[in-house]
Amino acid sequence: MFARYLKPVQACAHCGQQWDVHQADDFPAYIVILLMGHILVPLMIEVNAAFAIPLGWQAAIWPTLAAILCAALIQPVKAAVIAFQWTRRMHGFT
Repeated sequence: MFARYLKPVQACAHCGQQWDVHQADDFPAYIVILLMGHILVPLMIEVNAAFAIPLGWQAAIWPTLAAILCAALIQPVKAAVIAFQWTRRMHGFT
């Protein structure tokens, strides 16, 4: 579905479906932010309750983990938003 990291291919090589007519805009980023809050906050609470990690290490661990998870989640979430638009025939999909 993607030609590059977040840029979809112009059209499907097999069926010819145009994928460049979608308008996902910032919605995938909003979903990733929502998911990150639901993943990281409970994880941080449980890790802090179970272990006595120094604050300096936590200042390095949590932002790094957040950046890695955001980079891993943004592409599948954008694909899901485009797929949802396609199933509903939204934004130019015919």
